[in-house]
Amino acid sequence: MAETPMTEAARAWWTTRWFAAIAVLAAFIPLLWPDVAPLTDLPGHIGRYRILAEAGIGPLAQHYAVRWAVIGNLGVDLIVLALHPILDVEPATRLVVMAIPPLTVAAMLWVGYEAHGRIPVAAGFALPLAFAYPFQLGFVNFCLSAAMALAGLALWIRLARTRPTWVRLAVLVPYAGLTWLCHTFGWAMLGLFVIGAEWSQRMERGEPWHVAAIRAGAMALPMAWPVAIVIAGGGDRLAGATGDWFNWSTKAVWIASMLHERWKAYDIAGVTLIACLSWAAIRSPRLAVVGVLRLPALFGLIAFLVLPLTLQGGAGVDMRVLPFATALWLLAIHTRPGHDGLARRIAALGTAFFVMRLATTTIAFAVLSQGQADAAKATVALPRGAAVLVLVNEPSFQTWAGPRLSHIAGLAIARKRVFDNEQWVLPGQQLIHPLHPSAMPFDRDPTQIVLPPEDHRVTIDFDTAIARFDRCTFSRVWTIDFPVGRARAADLIPIWSDGRSAVYSVASRRPGCLSSAPLRR
Repeated sequence: MAETPMTEAARAWWTTRWFAAIAVLAAFIPLLWPDVAPLTDLPGHIGRYRILAEAGIGPLAQHYAVRWAVIGNLGVDLIVLALHPILDVEPATRLVVMAIPPLTVAAMLWVGYEAHGRIPVAAGFALPLAFAYPFQLGFVNFCLSAAMALAGLALWIRLARTRPTWVRLAVLVPYAGLTWLCHTFGWAMLGLFVIGAEWSQRMERGEPWHVAAIRAGAMALPMAWPVAIVIAGGGDRLAGATGDWFNWSTKAVWIASMLHERWKAYDIAGVTLIACLSWAAIRSPRLAVVGVLRLPALFGLIAFLVLPLTLQGGAGVDMRVLPFATALWLLAIHTRPGHDGLARRIAALGTAFFVMRLATTTIAFAVLSQGQADAAKATVALPRGAAVLVLVNEPSFQTWAGPRLSHIAGLAIARKRVFDNEQWVLPGQQLIHPLHPSAMPFDRDPTQIVLPPEDHRVTIDFDTAIARFDRCTFSRVWTIDFPVGRARAADLIPIWSDGRSAVYSVASRRPGCLSSAPLRR
């Protein structure tokens, strides 16, 4: 903990418990209104939760197999399954996802408190990062594990100050396993942050930097025990694609997108403000950065620069660590003695920033959730248990305010127990496996996504998909954000449309086709 005198700033309003309590409770506000949080991937996750909750039960058992295993991507899944006896999948998911930003805010405040002995002056600038781009994309298992990583760092710093070494290990070794079970990348962040904090503390006690580095690594090594689970699980745990290293143009986009939500100029202005404060902490003689958080933040930044875009099938791996490393840097900032007026101004500006971001996040989520709800109305035209080819008109990567519909068809799995082509099938990262090999390649993500021809991420051509999908497997076609009639095939009959999306029935089936699922309404 930083040794700082008890100045007026140390007793100020932003250091009080009521400030922390209000900040944590306020983080619930943006997600109070939507029934389904409008996060890009979340509807797909909800579909997976339904498949897991009804494993072996028809009609989903005809479409998906569940191969139970201990993997590092089960955080929200396991909590939703635990709640399922008393809550259905959608309300259980709503409850869990709603809790992730407040838990993250609480963990940030705890880290700052343990590092400074009070809530730090720039905390308000860090708190909006609980809603950063990884959360907006719906990486809910990772975001939950990231909150656990921050809380684990706070606990490590506290126990290092108050308890013998063996207590730290006795607590954090099993805690690391829970964090890994929640999500592998969050566990990796926990280890990275702990090594940085331990290294910094040892150097502050006078150990040479290289000796401190070796001992810090040795202290964190027991927390790496989940690697044994991965190795024991076989090669499929490591079989996902890895690539796109040192893509500096994409990393620049990730930096600008740290607060990516809906209004590009506004979101980038927020990132710019954070960058200005971060630079001021380096240059200004009136500001300083507490050592115990400086190295963890620096290690997080290095990880962002070094990691590839894709690691073992996981997308945006480099981007995920950036907001949390940035939060640690902001939480490390404090004013030097004799600058209480500056501390008050920074705290007031940071709190205003947090309140403003909460307000606009609430508005953005209300708008986005309405758009998703409108798109999901098409599920009324889908027979229970049907196999549905889904094609979503996805905007270009450069489009900032997209409608977040790429996985909306996951709600059809949750509500109508259908089979569709938007579920993820990643080695070592998913428990579900599609049971329709005849549908390939249209049996998994990302074959539901139709991108503009100029987009370098092109996955599937709309007309090619309509011409080639297997008529023996799919009995319905659901086009999202395409006008009715866009699917041009003689055997496709429009049965529902709202002007922006349409559902088609496959009129003719090839001789010898067998129904792949009961078609009950």
